[in-house]
Amino acid sequence: MEDNKKVIFAGAAVICLIVLAIIMYYFFLADREPKEQDVITQPVETSKTESVQEVTPKAEIETIQVDLDKSDGIVRELAGKLSSHVQFPGWLTSGNIIRKFTAAVDNIANGESPRPNIDFFKVKGRFKIEWKGGKTYIDPSIYSRYDVVADIFNSLDTTSCIKLFQQLKPACQEAYNELGYPDVDFQKTLEKAISHLLTVPVVEDDVEVEKKVVSYVFVDQRLEKLTDAQKHLFRMGPENIKIIQDKLRDFTAGLEQVNNPG
Repeated sequence: MEDNKKVIFAGAAVICLIVLAIIMYYFFLADREPKEQDVITQPVETSKTESVQEVTPKAEIETIQVDLDKSDGIVRELAGKLSSHVQFPGWLTSGNIIRKFTAAVDNIANGESPRPNIDFFKVKGRFKIEWKGGKTYIDPSIYSRYDVVADIFNSLDTTSCIKLFQQLKPACQEAYNELGYPDVDFQKTLEKAISHLLTVPVVEDDVEVEKKVVSYVFVDQRLEKLTDAQKHLFRMGPENIKIIQDKLRDFTAGLEQVNNPG
């Protein structure tokens, strides 16, 4: 996909996490006026990427003990090796990365928008519509605002991301405990968040909307059953959703291999 100057540098996150975080940073901070709620005409089965990275589980990955208050430096150093994409390094500029990331993952796992925990940037451009036969539809051109995030997301090395997650998992768990979950495994929450996004349908037909008082809403009421987190991903458009969901499946498979080798 073509690199898009509409994309602004952002804070990113870590690990396989970095993956999920990248998505979140883009579609959750997109310009939200007017607010559109997604419509699903017909769910389309997503296709898998042509080359799925195979994760070879290591016998044992040594964890890294870090002070959460001083962890940003090591996170940037390790995470910077996950992708060779030219724009990726600019995404590692945030502060308090691990804490913000774990909070955002928790939001998504609960179907909530993580926007309060991700305050790094906005995607330029406004929501646009087009008219056909007297009806109003989303203008597909707006999906290109998210092309770069899908491109960078797809460029992440799955094996390296899984390894980094395992290395930094204790720090992520500590940050998650601070949120009020002393007895909950953060990885389970991460897996729940990924699973939540994988249920977002891919709709390649025109998406009809109608104007309400201050926003456009989707005509198909099935969309109303989606959570705020799912609706945000839907905004990225069918091609970007497929890329992101295929990569998320890669990460899920990688985590399973590490947890259940052999």
